[in-house]
Amino acid sequence: MMSGQSSIRYRLSLLVLVSVGTLRAVAEGPQATPSIWAPASTPAHQIYGLSLFVLLITGTIFAVVGGALAFVIIKYRARSTDAQHEPAQIYGSVQVELAWTVIPVLIVVVLFLTTARVIFAIQDAPEPKSALDVTVIGHQFWWEFRYPKLGIVTANELHVPVSSPSAPEPTFLKLLSADVDHSFWVPQLGGKTDLIPNHPNQMWIDPEQPGLYLGQCAQFCGVEHAKMLLRVYADTPEQFDAWVKSQKQPGAQVEAVAAGRHVFETQACMNCHTIAGTVATGAFGPDLTHLMSRATIAAGIVPNTPQNLRAWIQDPNTLKPGALMPAMQLSDEETNEVVAYLSTLQ
Repeated sequence: MMSGQSSIRYRLSLLVLVSVGTLRAVAEGPQATPSIWAPASTPAHQIYGLSLFVLLITGTIFAVVGGALAFVIIKYRARSTDAQHEPAQIYGSVQVELAWTVIPVLIVVVLFLTTARVIFAIQDAPEPKSALDVTVIGHQFWWEFRYPKLGIVTANELHVPVSSPSAPEPTFLKLLSADVDHSFWVPQLGGKTDLIPNHPNQMWIDPEQPGLYLGQCAQFCGVEHAKMLLRVYADTPEQFDAWVKSQKQPGAQVEAVAAGRHVFETQACMNCHTIAGTVATGAFGPDLTHLMSRATIAAGIVPNTPQNLRAWIQDPNTLKPGALMPAMQLSDEETNEVVAYLSTLQ
């Protein structure tokens, strides 16, 4: 039978093994929810390592201070004999005062230097010739992605190639804002970087594994800030080439939905949205040329289905209260025709 101390050691060892196993299980590949515990890009790995280092130091401080406090409370607790005399009075100690001044200063210096090293290592990384350039523009409350070298414009779902040490292909993001402050944050791929009006920022990512990485606008930007989601697809080279090829095509022109296209081009829709190959050249809302190639609408809050698309066109506030797109006031027949037309934009 285990002694008390042996039992405690066994339980602590088991807890450590379970925790390590859980972290290893979590830290593999894209996650179903945004996670800082599963870095999948060079900047995210560096930030994760720094976070563990800071956690180790602060956890040690907590354990030492908490342990000392518990020791003093227990050892010097009030006893029945204490009423007979006054405790010894200590009026200062140069050694103690030096210790609690010098040690915190050294800890702060170490944390500052380590953090600065990681920040500069990420920010000053050179952009290789193989890098993909993407301009990210934050809007209330959606994302615009422009690929200047490829001539592609899309929204809310960012496609980038997977990068590897043997074939590095990082993605460098130029961050702009069309209105208020936003913040681009995909925890598995990097830290938060703000999008500030009239002040371009930059960051870079190099996903190691293909898949979907989820993120969020991390700066309050208005009433629908919480529903300004981010979806980053890390594609294999073959997948990315196929996606680029499809995105370069003009909007589909299907004769069977010509009525819906006519409604779209004669209503206010064309003033806000662009569909390549048509007279719709608006720039206030997302580019809809390949709308149905996206898995979601309204910046990731609902799946991209005809039913959700119809509800969005009828009144965006039913899905996203505070959205800047107005209800279109179309008849049921016109709404159905527009939905049918948009559903062909693969």
